Amino acid sequence: MLGDLRDAEAAEAIRLSREIEREWAKSGSTSLDMLLRRGREALEEEQIDIAIEHLTALTDHAPDFAEGWHARATAFYMKGLYGPALDDLQRALILNPDHYNAIFGLGVMLQEFGDYSLAQDAFSQVLDLHPNHENASKALEQLKTRGIGREL
Repeated sequence: MLGDLRDAEAAEAIRLSREIEREWAKSGSTSLDMLLRRGREALEEEQIDIAIEHLTALTDHAPDFAEGWHARATAFYMKGLYGPALDDLQRALILNPDHYNAIFGLGVMLQEFGDYSLAQDAFSQVLDLHPNHENASKALEQLKTRGIGREL
């Protein structure tokens, strides 16, 4: 599906990315999938500490499940815990190097840290995997307004 995503038109890319992300969200266990779902719901409700609890239980019980690490990285980031967020993104990307949303999250953090060149690299890598990733495209454009990645 990732190969198809690289060549897809915008409408098809939306469908494919949803399908890919659904696959990434399957741990193989109903109870672990429930922890992911509860963690994500807590994030949506901005109950960050509860989300971290659910997602920590998930990563403890499923250390080889990349989406658990990615979701917990998001929770840590939302709480302002950048070190743990980076650690979890690293784990997610070791397990799934094509996880374009984890790479995007890394790019966002690098941009916040002021490392615009590495942020540009991350956003470009996202677009290599998912050329229609709207947020990565916007982020690259924003970097270009800062003069990053612009050709003279």
